[in-house]
Amino acid sequence: MNTPPPPSLSPSPSSPRSSPEAEPADGSPVRIGALVPLTRPGWVEAGRHLLAGLELAVSEVNEAGGIAGRPLELVVRDTAADPAKAVAAVDELARLGVTALAGEYHSVVARAVATRADALGLPFLCSSAVLDALTEQPTDWVARLPPPQSHGWQIYADFLLGAGHRRIALAVAPSVYWAAGTRVLRDCLAARGGTVVELDMSALDPTAVCDALVGSRATALLLLVGSPEPAVPIVASVRRDPRLAEILIGAPAGQPEFAEWAASLGDDGTAIPFLRYLPARLTPLGVRVEAALREGLAEAPSFVAFEGYDTIAVLADVLRSGGVDRARVAETWSRVAVEGTRGQIQFSRTPGISVWQWAWTPVQVVDRDPAAPGRFRILHAG
Repeated sequence: MNTPPPPSLSPSPSSPRSSPEAEPADGSPVRIGALVPLTRPGWVEAGRHLLAGLELAVSEVNEAGGIAGRPLELVVRDTAADPAKAVAAVDELARLGVTALAGEYHSVVARAVATRADALGLPFLCSSAVLDALTEQPTDWVARLPPPQSHGWQIYADFLLGAGHRRIALAVAPSVYWAAGTRVLRDCLAARGGTVVELDMSALDPTAVCDALVGSRATALLLLVGSPEPAVPIVASVRRDPRLAEILIGAPAGQPEFAEWAASLGDDGTAIPFLRYLPARLTPLGVRVEAALREGLAEAPSFVAFEGYDTIAVLADVLRSGGVDRARVAETWSRVAVEGTRGQIQFSRTPGISVWQWAWTPVQVVDRDPAAPGRFRILHAG
């Protein structure tokens, strides 16, 4: 695909896109702005895991000598799943002189962050958000670790079709993210003889969802809604309805990944396939990091925690090789070759994607095992 050239990475010293200052030699911290959802309505558990991965990696970087003898420091800001709050945090962090931004879980928030970071000339490594269009125009200031939604959700559609599901109902909440996911699923299924029935969750309660499912003749219901509300009540209602005993419930966005899901639903939360971004086997680094994260979180780490760790692993490598000037950080994305917890990370230009993209993060479709809800079963890999 032909795209316009990216903006210059060498703005004039008076430009608002300039780096804040020359690199100091006094051992002062190299500061990274970390954007994470830590309060509602953000997905707090995801934010906690993301921050745990970021913090673990920062501590290990500093134990190994930091960045050319300077300590790495996280400056954490809570986005609370609010794009406006996140943009205000980006502006504040830019004034504080951070070298780069990291993090964010919610795709709509990450899009706002990426757009503002691009305007300011502030490098942003997106840890965990998948919305394809993070920026309207191609940019060199933003890179991303997770696969775009169009890639991961196509793999999920392949899983559904392979399992024999051709008529799929979607419980859809109003959101740019859910609308984009609906388009991906509809296109992938239609190309192979499948159909999609949309259930508007702005107009239906969980009981009405069950009634609509009975009339839809769908064999699977996908939850394109937030968690715990209304995802948990929908699952509970469907599981209790004897008319729907044979229907598959799915959650491509990953709601069942976290312990909160299992605690809320118990056995009802099992056998619900979802996407996660882990390989069949972690790298040796990943095995060590998994143990450290488990200890720090006092529970099994989600794939989001590994995304956080890998974010700092990449940024530390970039800062060591190119220095802490913002423009030089952005110029380095194309040369990244870092062994992360889930494989070697390299960025490239991907058709249809406006940012530097790791192509590809390992993708799995998994569920919680009904025989042992704390254990995950790999159902499909792409």
